[in-house]
Amino acid sequence: MTNVDDAKSIYETELRDVLERDCRGQSVAIISASRRHFVRPTFLKAALAARQAEPAQIPFVIRIGYEAAFRIGAVST
Repeated sequence: MTNVDDAKSIYETELRDVLERDCRGQSVAIISASRRHFVRPTFLKAALAARQAEPAQIPFVIRIGYEAAFRIGAVST
């Protein structure tokens, strides 16, 4: 399993129910090596909190309650 797979598994099995109930729309950064997570209002704030806590690790960030962290699209005129 990769770090990304580990982080997704941690989210699905340990965090999803509570975070989707209490923190929907926020972002969670998960460090799979330590199993620590950091919930913040934005993607960037969550990633920075995780990097500050564990600078040698790369966090995996998920937008709580959504399939994707970002929406990229165009407006039709």
